[in-house]
This record gives sequence, structure tokens and C-alpha cells, in this order.
Amino acid sequence: MLDERDPRGVRSWNVARAGDATSPGPADIEIDKVAFAPVLLVMAIVALAHAAIATRFGWHRDEFYYVTSGRHLAWGYVDQPPLTPVLARVAASVSTSLWPLRAVVIVLQAATIGLGALVAREMGGGRRAQTLAAACIAGCPIFVGASLFLGTTPTDQFMWALVFFCLVRALRTGRVEWWIAVGLAAGIGLENKHTVAILLAGMVVGFAFRQRALLRTRGPWIAGAVALVVWMPNLWWDATHHWETLDMARKLSDKTGGAAGAFGQLPLLLFVFPGPFIFFILWRGIRRAAPRRAEYAWLVPTAVVVVVAVTLAGGKPYYAAPLFVPFFALGSVETEQRGFGDRPWLSATATFVAASIVVSALLGLPYLSPSFETAIRPLAKEPMETYGWQGFAAQVARAEAATPTAIAIYAGNYGEAGALEKYRTATGIALPVVVGQNAYRDWGPPTGTPTDVIAVGEFDRRFLLQAWNDVEPIAPIALPKGLKNEETEEDATIFRCRDPLGSWSAMWSTLSYLS
Repeated sequence: MLDERDPRGVRSWNVARAGDATSPGPADIEIDKVAFAPVLLVMAIVALAHAAIATRFGWHRDEFYYVTSGRHLAWGYVDQPPLTPVLARVAASVSTSLWPLRAVVIVLQAATIGLGALVAREMGGGRRAQTLAAACIAGCPIFVGASLFLGTTPTDQFMWALVFFCLVRALRTGRVEWWIAVGLAAGIGLENKHTVAILLAGMVVGFAFRQRALLRTRGPWIAGAVALVVWMPNLWWDATHHWETLDMARKLSDKTGGAAGAFGQLPLLLFVFPGPFIFFILWRGIRRAAPRRAEYAWLVPTAVVVVVAVTLAGGKPYYAAPLFVPFFALGSVETEQRGFGDRPWLSATATFVAASIVVSALLGLPYLSPSFETAIRPLAKEPMETYGWQGFAAQVARAEAATPTAIAIYAGNYGEAGALEKYRTATGIALPVVVGQNAYRDWGPPTGTPTDVIAVGEFDRRFLLQAWNDVEPIAPIALPKGLKNEETEEDATIFRCRDPLGSWSAMWSTLSYLS
């Protein structure tokens, strides 16, 4: 219920009043006005700084894949639900250039920053706490790095942030509409990435351990039912496709090294992804939520469940990184209430946050030269994965021109196939491109027999010999001046393949795969 304004102009809420039919949330949290000006300033600075270099290098391999997947609209794919391919399809319908895709991801990044500020406000944060929470997300390396290109990760981060905002508002107001909003946000998030299911399970455990009375109210169950209904089309697709996503998850887990490999990468999640300059804000949020009777005590067991589940499943540690949003928000509230009392501490906090923003941008976005980006690939791999695709296509085009009897190009992965299609006209590629990775496997093989094929990718020659008797290397894929990306590091090579062991259809089980 809304009480009258106190003399400071702050509205005070008590969501644990007698007769509240929905949820016993944190009591007497004072809610300040939204700090529109400073938060919007942070969002605008980040958006402009990102837009300035958004297309400096070029497409990421995943963006090629999402655009292609968007042309094959379905309620699911072997490696993802449909939301990000739909966003890519909409962006690609605006223009064939890279700009619309990058505009979408910039909007997602800015919106996630804004949601972080709103979560801080719902937790009782004033102007400084909201601004600090926004700045922390703007300077968090894992959020900045994810915003490099349009993919499921920035969409996932936004959806988790939206779930957290709707949830803390539902807890504060006790209004059923916000529980419905939690379910809608979670359901839409599940149409982007199934990791949201782990978040929901973690929340149930968190409430059971730290706020059990909440589970005796209708709010959480309404949210769960709404989420399930929204998720149902993707679940139905998966059920009618032999639960292919589970096969894909096992492949990705094996690639990570299973639970042991994921456990070995936990230090990245705990100490690197939050950013060393602003880790103390995150830690303050964890400490404030840790006491059993703390207002947001459910956050800690929720986080534990998510991290443990991701680790045991052999998932990548960044899957759990959106958990940072409420902890940064709560840490910002704590900092405002306890740490802004003197100017030296305020100046030091601002300096650390600014340093994190700058360093994260330099490492996660293509501000530096290609040679410098190559040198720091052990720290930040992705920027160079957006470099050199037209040159890659040009090398394949030269091999095609030198092989007039070839009938097709067999690419090793969806990124290579996407680049060949994207730069077909610019480089003079005329042959059809075939690839069997992930969703391409389900889209099926071409007709006919691959009598003379140019194969390009990170192939072991022995793999190609399973389909052709005559496999001859033509040239390695190279970048100028010793630059490196995945193709050069994994020794991607152009081959000529002749004397096939069967038709495309007969050999498709050999030439298609999940990875």
C-alpha cells in the first residue's frame, strides 16, 4: 500500500501489511524517484561509445547463423529457441548491412543498464544508488563483451534483468499484475535460452529456504504458470524433434570438459567476469543479502542453485553472469547508504567504476587495432571473430576460379557458410554452399552427388576421407600480417574433394554434426 509522502518527498511502501493477499515482501522500503537524468546519461554514453565502433571490423559468425535461422522460422532449433533468430530476421529485413543487428544489441545493452538502475530503485536505492548500479552494469566485462554482437547472450542478460525487476517490484507491491509480468518475462526469456529455467528453479529454492511464506501465496505459482504457457510452443517443438536440444547440450558440455571443466572455469565467473575494479560493489550486495533475515536473503540460495546447476551440467560460466544484476543493485544501495558519506570515498568509487567501463570497452569491443586485438586474444577472443570474413570469402573465390569443374562448396561451420553467402557477389562466388552443422543438419542435404567439391574449414583431412576417396589440400586460410582468429588458429584449410562414396543424402549422416 502507498503511504503519504514523508517530509523528504520519498514514498514509503509497506508490502507486508495485514490483509495483503499476494506476497509478504520486504517491509517499509522507501522508494525514491527514478533518477532519469543520470541513468539516461549512462545509457546514452554507452550507446554512443558502442555505436561509434559497432561495425568497425564486421560480422560475427553467430550473426550469420541467426540471420539464416531467421529465414527458416520455427518454434525452435537444435541449439536455441526462436527469439534471437526472430530479432535477427526483423533487423535483416530493415537492411542487409550489419547496422540493424548491432542497433538491436545496443538497445538491449542500454535497456539492461536501465533495468539495473530500476532494480536498485525497487530495493530502496536513491539517485546515487540507481546511477551506480547502471554504471556497474555498463562497466561489467561480461555485459560489455556480450554486447559486441547480436546473439542469445545479450538477449538473455536483458531477459534475466527484466525478470529480476518484475520480481522485486512484485515483492514490494504485492500486486498480482507484477507476478504475471514475472511469468511473461521468464516465458519470453525461455523462448531465447533455456537457462532461464535454472533461474526459476533457483528462485523457488531461494524462497523455500529464506522466504517460505511466499510460496503459500498465489503470486509465484501464477508467475510459473504464465511462464510455462509462454514457453509451451518451444517445448512442443522440442518434444516433436526428439529433444534435440538435449543432444546439443551434451555436445556443448563435452566441449567444456563436463562438470570438471566447468568447475575449473568458476574463477572466471567469480572474479573476472564481474570486473576487478567494481567487484567490491558486487561483494557488498552479496554480503547485504547473506543474513538469513535480510530483505533479499532469497538471492543467495538462488545464486548458489544457478551456479551449481550450470557447473554440474558442464555449462559455460557466463550462463550464470546475469545474476550480477540484483547483486550490483543491492551493493549500490548499500554503498549509497553507508559509503557516500565522505567525498574521498565518493571520488574513489567513481574512479573505479569509470576505470572498469574504459577497460571493459577496450577489451570487449573493437577499439584497438587488429594486431593489438590479436595480441590480447587470450584475454578477449571475440573481437577478432568479427574480423576478416570478406577476405576469407575472397580466398575461397580464388580456389573456385581455379577449379572450374567444382559443383559446390562444403563449409565446415555456419560462420564460414554465412560469410560465403554474404560476400558471394562481392567476391564472385558462384557455387552453392553446403554446411551440415547444427540446424543446417535438420534443414537437410542438397540433391545430387558431390562429384567435385571445394571443402573449406577446420577439417582434419581424415574426416573428409570418410566421404571422398580423393582429398587434396589447396591452401590454408590466412589473415594478413600474422593476424589471428579461430580459422587461422584451428588451421582452416581449402581442400578439393573428388570421387565421392555416395550422394549428398547418403553421406549426410557423416557430413552433418552438432558442435
